[in-house]
Amino acid sequence: MKRRSLLTVASAATVMTLGGVGYAAHRRGRNPYYRGPTSDHFDGLRFFLPGQSTDKALPDVLRWQAKRQREPWPKSFPSPYPADRPPERVAGLRVVLIGHASYLVQVAGRNILIDPVFAKRASPVRFAGPKRVNPPGIALADLPPIDAVLVTHNHYDHLDGPGLARIWQAHQPLIVAPLGNDTILRGYDDTMHVETRDWGQSVDLGDGLQVHLTPANHWSARGVNDRRMALWCAFVITSPSGVHYHVGDTGFGDGALFSDVRARFGPPRLATLPIGAYEPRWFMQAQHVDPAEAVKVFTLLGAEQALGHHWGTFQLTDEGIERPVEALAAALGGAGIPAERFVALRPGQVWEA
Repeated sequence: MKRRSLLTVASAATVMTLGGVGYAAHRRGRNPYYRGPTSDHFDGLRFFLPGQSTDKALPDVLRWQAKRQREPWPKSFPSPYPADRPPERVAGLRVVLIGHASYLVQVAGRNILIDPVFAKRASPVRFAGPKRVNPPGIALADLPPIDAVLVTHNHYDHLDGPGLARIWQAHQPLIVAPLGNDTILRGYDDTMHVETRDWGQSVDLGDGLQVHLTPANHWSARGVNDRRMALWCAFVITSPSGVHYHVGDTGFGDGALFSDVRARFGPPRLATLPIGAYEPRWFMQAQHVDPAEAVKVFTLLGAEQALGHHWGTFQLTDEGIERPVEALAAALGGAGIPAERFVALRPGQVWEA
């Protein structure tokens, strides 16, 4: 295949990884994932965040792809940290980045995976699309016993169906996801135990540990005609070790979502926030914060500590591989926040309370 054709296929697969970047190519009159009553954020067919819009029209998608100024990434960007071999259980709070937006959170004796992606590509196909430039920070075989898996939304860089099926078969964890995602997950293994919840609802994991679903300025899609037909979310984990607020993907919007989290749960002990996949800004702003906005989120939350993810593993957008870290350092300096309070994690890097 010629180089131009290869680039076209790779570009199309990248767009598909982001769920068609919010564009619905075909009208669809039935939701294949979820059927439920209408609400203030579900119209009977699609979910939405009141007052916010992340959808793009097809001309916007074509404009981005035609005029991309994509900084090249290296084929390999190994982490300076060795692959982690986690302890079996932790009484306090231990967090390690697996890569991109995938975490292992060990808290109060429980082991929780968030958006685990172990695939070589974050893509609907195996032969094209964003490819890992570093191996997972924990090998799949080195995971401790997994009690729960949290899935924020269904984009391919957050929901790795074959990988989740392997985790389910090995560990039989409880899987917690927003409404509609159970249908998607059971398509990979129909025996999966998936608990779905709406925004504002919770799942009790026992021993004082609860998982709460909160809104995010984002959207969902696995293809080009299922836009916003499954719900998306951020998670708040409350435990004896404090409040942990995790965002997979979000735009900043008016900032109210983050102030609301602080009002409901108090200032988090820890916030894990995305800092990458944000260029070009005219296209990505509604759905992905940039590092300066991530610092604003951190400030609104009043969090004690922040960890940055969603950078340095899969190239989804146009910024260079180290631009998020550089921009984060500049934003923290401008806000007078010590660098150690908001750390951009690398795969295998461990943070402990």
